[in-house]
Amino acid sequence: MPVISFAPDTGVWLLSTPRTSYALRVDETGAPCHLAWGPRLTLDEARQFVTPAAPPASSFEGRAPAGEELPVDGGTRYGCPSLQVRFADGSRAFEWRPVGHRVDETSPGRSELALEFTDRVHPLRVTLHYRVHEDSDVVERWTVLRNDGDETVTLLRADSAGWTLPARDDYRLSHVTGQWAAETQLHRERLAFGETVLTSRRGVTSHHANPWVMLDAGGAGEDHGQVWSAALAWSGSWRVTVQRTPDGRAAFTGGAGHDGTALPLPPGGEFTTPAYAGLYTEGGFGAASRAWHAYTLAHVLPYPDEVRPVLYNSWEATGYDLGEDGQKALAARAAALGVELYVVDDGWFGARRSDHAGLGDWTVSPDAFANGLTPLVDEVHRLGMRFGLWVEPEMVNPDSDLYRAHPDWVLHVPGRTRSELRNQLVLNFARRDVADWAYGWLTRLVADHSIDFLKWDMNRAFSEAGWPDRADGADLLWTRYVDHLYEVIDRLRADHPGLRIESCSGGGGRVDLGILSRTDQAWPSDNTDAADRVAVQHGFSQIYPARTMATWVTDVPNQHTARSVPLRFRFHVAMAGVLGVGGDLTKWSESELAEGATLIDAYKSVRHLVQHGSQARLRGPGGDGSTCVQYTAADLSEALLLTWQRTPRYAAPLPPVRLTGLDPTARYRDAATGAVHHGAVLTGYGLLPELPSGDWASAAVHLVRIPTP
Repeated sequence: MPVISFAPDTGVWLLSTPRTSYALRVDETGAPCHLAWGPRLTLDEARQFVTPAAPPASSFEGRAPAGEELPVDGGTRYGCPSLQVRFADGSRAFEWRPVGHRVDETSPGRSELALEFTDRVHPLRVTLHYRVHEDSDVVERWTVLRNDGDETVTLLRADSAGWTLPARDDYRLSHVTGQWAAETQLHRERLAFGETVLTSRRGVTSHHANPWVMLDAGGAGEDHGQVWSAALAWSGSWRVTVQRTPDGRAAFTGGAGHDGTALPLPPGGEFTTPAYAGLYTEGGFGAASRAWHAYTLAHVLPYPDEVRPVLYNSWEATGYDLGEDGQKALAARAAALGVELYVVDDGWFGARRSDHAGLGDWTVSPDAFANGLTPLVDEVHRLGMRFGLWVEPEMVNPDSDLYRAHPDWVLHVPGRTRSELRNQLVLNFARRDVADWAYGWLTRLVADHSIDFLKWDMNRAFSEAGWPDRADGADLLWTRYVDHLYEVIDRLRADHPGLRIESCSGGGGRVDLGILSRTDQAWPSDNTDAADRVAVQHGFSQIYPARTMATWVTDVPNQHTARSVPLRFRFHVAMAGVLGVGGDLTKWSESELAEGATLIDAYKSVRHLVQHGSQARLRGPGGDGSTCVQYTAADLSEALLLTWQRTPRYAAPLPPVRLTGLDPTARYRDAATGAVHHGAVLTGYGLLPELPSGDWASAAVHLVRIPTP
């Protein structure tokens, strides 16, 4: 079956992925309409979805509120529009006029369809793009808008795509909410009739929501049921609107920007929306997550095949009290522990002795490093580790040489208060001179000091989001800021191919497919309490793979919660992603250092499973029972089971954990104990992990298939 096929007699387009189909057509009015999204179809079967349009039920109805590929504002449409425009004469609305299409199947492993339209009155061109890959069921969609006229057009709303689901008796919405230090808290709730809006108005992806949704008919579980999902590849403000219509359908639309902003499109101007990728799966939420993980590894991350190193970050050990001798002492202990990447956090530059001053002055502080960074970098490299630095290129303290020289470089509105959060202001990356300045000092820093890794932070939301130098600046900056952010990172990585970058925004404030396409991992939360992290990591894993999730072992009592849990528990929770250590190693006892070294060595023996295997959430967090996550090799030769038990209730049974995806005909040996288990028993009846008694018990079970004689 062709990947992209067309039926001229009915105008049906069919996009085929390995296990699913997506069908659409341009109807008699010229509008692109959705037909089907679900299990595989032939082109002939897809034709059956073409039915005559039903007349309105009354004079109070119009076109169906769900069912168009990019719902527009205009005519008898009363649903949530994906595209709203205002022309120079003040008129609004858009009327579809098809002008052509393009099919590109020249790139190995992927195929693209572009449907081209113009407005029937004004010279505004709209092209709907679709891309599918031969190894994924994800359908990538985006829209390109071009002003072919001689007057500016204002895009009041320009979403990437609209998605329509079939009619069902009920629908349920899955998404995450949260806040700083409590990100990605998973919620599943019945989808209300009307419109449900998920958004960030903060200029960044945000801690409070994330631009993905999953919908099911109310009965899906981790291992069963149909699930429709979509994720937006955008790192600024965004909006996703989910609809449930009176006729039993569900639909959602999403894109960059938020309510109250608009985008000016000058004559000859073109705007390409971020990709809004969609996925249909059978097999429940677990199958959906694994499909997103595989897609991210295959088509999003820059270096997906790499094994991420174990890192140490000095922040919790030193804060702003940095010095060469102290850092070298920590580096020696980190290397002895088995760490592979040593990262110096905030405080190495300018007058940065606290968060009140120095941000923006990116020269090495002589107070902290009298001999510069080179002696420390050389020592870290001599110890066999890579060297990393914390940076926050998008921010400035008012008490800094940079701000005193360029007060106009920050987001501001003349005459209004310049609100400070964390004693800092936001640099206007939408300005070309600011973006070029940031790129310049970053590329010099990396080159001059042989930097291997950057922790790129962004510690506050936008406020007073103005750009007084441009009449259209207050609207333009929201998208151009992100475009320039991406450009700076892209240029930096082109200059330094060996550089690796972690995305951070006060924790998980900037995690999305857009930033992950140009970074290597993300920091999901500033809260390193292992007990809290279990829920954070559960929500993170719904879309994003463990390969992208940085996790630290830090000291107790935890600085955020004052909770104390055993070192073993902290390590086992952190082993569920890219392992790091953030405690003060100078205060660890010899027994703690020995236990830490043993656990790091154990992680290294299984991280290929965590970072590149298939993840299954066997038991979610909450309740009296344990939380269990499994990672399995593609060839089923190995598996890792991680189990965490908070506070067991007296006499509460601890049932066996049924594993998944193993070879039922094979036998598996526990690498630690030597115990042998039959695959059929592990998957059909389960395994009871040996947990220590008491609170905060945990276990890591590495199972290796025994070769057949």
